[in-house]
Amino acid sequence: MATHNLFMLPGDGIGPEVIGQVRRVLDWFKESGIATFNVDEGLVGGCAYDAHGAAISDADMDKAMAADAVLFGAVGGPKWDGVDYDVRPEAGLLRLRKDLGLFANLRPAICYPALADASSLKREVVEGLDILIVRELTGGVYFGEPKQITDIGNGQKRAVDTQVYDTYEIERIVRVACELARTRNKKVSSAEKRNVMKSGVLWNEVATRIAAEEYPDLEFEHVLADNCAMQLVRNPKQYDVLVTDNLFGDVLSDIAAMLTGSLGMLPSASLGAPDEKTGVRKALYEPVHGSAPDIAGQGLANPIAMIASFGMCLRYSFNMGEAADMVDQAIANVLAKGLRTGDIMQDGMTEVGTEQMGDALIEELGALAS
Repeated sequence: MATHNLFMLPGDGIGPEVIGQVRRVLDWFKESGIATFNVDEGLVGGCAYDAHGAAISDADMDKAMAADAVLFGAVGGPKWDGVDYDVRPEAGLLRLRKDLGLFANLRPAICYPALADASSLKREVVEGLDILIVRELTGGVYFGEPKQITDIGNGQKRAVDTQVYDTYEIERIVRVACELARTRNKKVSSAEKRNVMKSGVLWNEVATRIAAEEYPDLEFEHVLADNCAMQLVRNPKQYDVLVTDNLFGDVLSDIAAMLTGSLGMLPSASLGAPDEKTGVRKALYEPVHGSAPDIAGQGLANPIAMIASFGMCLRYSFNMGEAADMVDQAIANVLAKGLRTGDIMQDGMTEVGTEQMGDALIEELGALAS
């Protein structure tokens, strides 16, 4: 059996509960003779601040750097609302992204047939939806300098955030999107605001060149980001792989997430550049949902997004595509049988808690394996 090194950062709120269900899935893979995992665990977010005075310690960052992949739960909560900006719980995730060089964020938006009625849109608009949003994660307005608030006199202040992209940053994220499109439906849509932003002009120019020179086999189109937001609500199934910058990716991926009915259902992956010698990428996998402190510790959290994030880890970090398919199919089968956690509960369905949903998924994995 192959052995992989996983570093788990459960974090705050419901993070430890949903990570706990992944541990059960890891045990099942070992018992089934499919793969084994060496697992270490650290602190991130508010719990790390309580223990170390920082959102993640240097020692745990070293472990994250050494691991084959990192599984991340969730961070934050009202307990830490008053801490300094630089050590807020979310700073731990930002440091992981920066230090690991995780420039490519993959956010699938999948609407399972059993959940089509949970979306705020009509069933025929979202049923069968399968979009992959590829978001540039380490550049753009969130990281550009200067970033400041200054006093300009007369009781006025001025806030400045700077949108900055270099050619290489655009090239590498477009390449990731195109490579993924080759494994799907061979269509890429690139979203920017070239009509009003110079960074959008450069994005469009670079993306057009990369697609034409390196991926002539793909259908490649451009869409203005605001129009893309509208189209995601009007006709989302026109998209397959959607590539965009950090700011627009943040917005568009949340729109796409809600098409599926619940943030609690969606996984994500953040990938770095391939190592020059080994070809291995640094990677972090996390559910899209937050820490949900209002239900933490009550056994109510939906573990599906966390388990699906582990499925992405199997696919993109461990080259275990068949095992990843099995995880995805187990999720679809459990939903088709009518099991629901509270966040996706519907009339006529059976409501279960975190542990019971984990039980059902592991049972389904067993059935699929046999």
